[in-house]
Amino acid sequence: MTTFKSIRARAEKRKGGPKALDKLMPEKPDLKRLARLGDDRILAEMTKRVFCAGFAWSVIENKWEGFEEAFLHFEPAKLSFQPEDYWEDLLRDARIVRNGAKIMSVRENAAFVQAIAKEHGSFGRFLAKWPSSDEVGLLDLLTKRGSRLGGNTGQMLLRFIGWDGFVTSKDVVACLRDAGLDIAEEVKSKGDLAKVQAQFNAWAKESGLPYAHISRICALSVGENRSEKP
Repeated sequence: MTTFKSIRARAEKRKGGPKALDKLMPEKPDLKRLARLGDDRILAEMTKRVFCAGFAWSVIENKWEGFEEAFLHFEPAKLSFQPEDYWEDLLRDARIVRNGAKIMSVRENAAFVQAIAKEHGSFGRFLAKWPSSDEVGLLDLLTKRGSRLGGNTGQMLLRFIGWDGFVTSKDVVACLRDAGLDIAEEVKSKGDLAKVQAQFNAWAKESGLPYAHISRICALSVGENRSEKP
């Protein structure tokens, strides 16, 4: 396998040097901040990622204030006690994207967030304790216990709420395959995910970098050399 040092050197060359590459990195994960994150904000991000899947993100972002109002600012306890009429009315609510299956996923994920919070004190505390070396296990839990949180949706959820992990984007997978990892062009199987996890674990040990930074550097080391904004 190619060393991460070589991958980083390639990314630095493509982006104008070490300092230029550093400016393109996401914030370093903050476990204390993640542990303090409210369950309502985690449910809100779950909902945003579910609705963004297969849809134009800009449309969801532009309507987000309406989502907050329609879904009672994503307070899990309030949503869990809403009657059937409330959920049926949302199917006709122009403040949101009226997708029935995705709307009902909010109710299911509200219960999921509450259950985890009951077990661990809060969903944020639960996430803060889960090691980056087992993102595959966390993704599996999101898939099994959450609603519509499988695949890329779960990965993007973790990225947006600040958990330190990788995202198997097209460019990241291309980087891994170029480095010698025997995985498919689209990482979907448990076997391929396990291989990706093992390689990120090895590169994390080699580099000492957060998984999110390793993932980002991988993406910037291959493919079209687009103009990036910090």
